[in-house]
Formats: sequence, structure tokens, C-alpha cells
Amino acid sequence: MRLSLVRTAVLVLACLGLMAPVHAQDSPHVFRNATLYPISADSIDPGVMVVQNGTIQAVGEAGTVDVPASAEEHDLAGKTVMPGLVDTHSHIGQVSGGDGSAALHPDARTIDAINVRHPSMNRARAGGITTVQVLSGSGHLLSGQTTYLKLREGGTIDELSACDDRGVKDCGGMKMANGTNPQREDGPFPGTRARAAAMARSLFVQAQEYRRTKEKTPSQRTRRRTAICAWRAS
Repeated sequence: MRLSLVRTAVLVLACLGLMAPVHAQDSPHVFRNATLYPISADSIDPGVMVVQNGTIQAVGEAGTVDVPASAEEHDLAGKTVMPGLVDTHSHIGQVSGGDGSAALHPDARTIDAINVRHPSMNRARAGGITTVQVLSGSGHLLSGQTTYLKLREGGTIDELSACDDRGVKDCGGMKMANGTNPQREDGPFPGTRARAAAMARSLFVQAQEYRRTKEKTPSQRTRRRTAICAWRAS
């Protein structure tokens, strides 16, 4: 099952041109004879899919799709095509976040640590994953700010950002691990669920107080509490 899924997802990337230079997407491509899974509709077998300029222009049964005369032909008989996969919990890119100095690290940002050239990025692409939420490691009550990425071609965080409506530093969420995950016998970490809840609640209350203070005195701001305020407001 896993090998079948990988093969399926790799086909998605190949068909959409995500494994080819961008200029190769300018001309139309038609993919025939594959089993297509649009997800929002029933499967199509055999199906026809037309792709141009990096986007799907048409999908349908054989004989029902208008194919440009200049389209490059691809025969995918016996293959399966489906949309790319979204991984909402990923640790690719040698990412790091909070350390052992505290259980709560709201100001630690994964964008400061992701290596977009790490081999794990290509392994994710090869597995058919096209969108990821990159998280810092587990074991912390709050280990830091996450980052949303599209695994398109690119060599920087900005080029891979999944957000078009805001900057990459604001394109993400916050990683928390409740329950028994962050519990420790000693050090700054909680030893019980109740203590974990109390520590998180205390940080949120501080953030609320900070927001009220900032509204009255805008110059009084810290990166740590600003991160919590922004996360709670989103």
C-alpha cells in the first residue's frame, strides 16, 4: 500500500511539472489513459488531464476534453493521478525549536532553522507531499512557531512560503504538546497534566496583560509575548 501511494503521488508531481524547470510548464501537456482521482468528484478511468502554465486546465473522460493541438502527449496507461498530499505535522529541513532551558518557547521560530536544501525536502516531494506545516521538535509544552511551506522549486524560505497574503514570518502557527509528552521528573518542565495546564494558562494571561499594556503604550513590546498575542488573535 505504501509503495502504491508513493508511486501515485510521484506521478502527481511529475504530471504537474513540479519536478521540471518552470519554463517547461509554458506549453500545454496532455496526460491520457490514467485513472484520475479529482477527490471532489468520482474517479475517472480512463481520464484525460490538460496542464499548462503550472495549473490544471481541464480534467475529464476521454473524448470529452478539448486538447490544444500543440499539447505534448503523455501516455499514463496503468497509472493513477491524484492531488498532492498535505502534511500538517512535518519535521523536514533539519528544523529545530525550543531547547531544554524552558518548557515554553513562544518566541522560537522554525523559519530561523529550516534548511530548505536538506535531502529531507526532496524525500517529501518524492513521496507526493506538496504542502507542509514544519514544526519544531516534540517534548515541549510549547516548542515554538511553525512554518507553512509549498514544496515548489526554490532555495529560500521566502520562495517556498505557502502564504500569498502575508510575509513568511507570519505564515505559520504555534506548536504545543499537551498531556504526558512534555512531562519531566525535574527541571523547568511540568511533572503533571495539571501543572502543564497551569503553566500554559499563566503564559496566556501574561500575553493578555501585555496586549492591554501595548495598546496603552505601543513602545512596550517584547518578541516573546507578541508571538503569543498574534497566535491567539489568528
